[in-house]
Amino acid sequence: MNDVILHHYPPSPFSEKVRVALGIKQLAWRSVEIPRVPPKPDLMPLTGGFRRTPVMQIGADIYCDSQCILRELQRRFPEPTFFPGGGDGMPWAVNRWTDYVFDAAAAVILGAGADQLPEAFAKDRGRLYFGPNYDFQKIKAGVPHSAAQLRGQLGWLDQRLATGRKFILGDQPGLPDAVAYYLVWFVRGRWPQGPEFLAEFAAIEAWEKRVAAIGHGTPSDMTAVEALETAKSAETGTPVQADAHDTQGIEPGMKVSIVADVDGGETPVSGEVRLVARDSIAILHSEERVGTVCIHFPRVGYRVTLI
Repeated sequence: MNDVILHHYPPSPFSEKVRVALGIKQLAWRSVEIPRVPPKPDLMPLTGGFRRTPVMQIGADIYCDSQCILRELQRRFPEPTFFPGGGDGMPWAVNRWTDYVFDAAAAVILGAGADQLPEAFAKDRGRLYFGPNYDFQKIKAGVPHSAAQLRGQLGWLDQRLATGRKFILGDQPGLPDAVAYYLVWFVRGRWPQGPEFLAEFAAIEAWEKRVAAIGHGTPSDMTAVEALETAKSAETGTPVQADAHDTQGIEPGMKVSIVADVDGGETPVSGEVRLVARDSIAILHSEERVGTVCIHFPRVGYRVTLI
């Protein structure tokens, strides 16, 4: 089996979500560190232009977006399960909720630090997170409101954990722990007032230590050039698959473009459909440095357009 390769950078909150998931699965994996902002010349050939972090690579199969990455990890490595205690289905809804809560956390953290943000980072994340008309001074002025939204929703998590559970689903860690932990990790580590803010939530703080103790599995470093060579020497393991119930009528062989379903200024990724399903879609894409790779996206949160 090809190695699990994660393209990420240490301060990335969405990467932390996946790193904790790798710890829950107790996996060995290869770590390729990528730039925080574009250009990302040694990543884009793999992703067809997708710029978000993290990206998972297994041979010539490339998985974009943490939702897609987590789903594939569970498929390939079913034990230890992400769904202890029969939690199937519900954790994916929790994942979407925590990504929504991330918007409030990002507004608090970037707004509070608006005057100290590096120019290139501010321009990139402002457009990505807040749309084409972002204004960091307005975001800064709105920090008390954003913090109230964050506080109320973290309160729900604290209520759940205050029932005596070690983890969100019970005595064993699962997907909800990875997808909720990254928010707390982000707030504590990137907002100077984060530790004081979180001190209100005693159950979260105790749980936070338990999740941190899980670790990140067993990473080992890999260079970006090695990852590109790995893709070029491999072939996709993704079968051709159709979905008779697809509401857009998308079928293998069709040409499509795919982009996140928000106005983040991102370039769509285009290619030929290899697999279409209710939860995911995969396309073939060719680049000189990697040959032909199969790029996987979630369906939820992404817009697929026929071209």
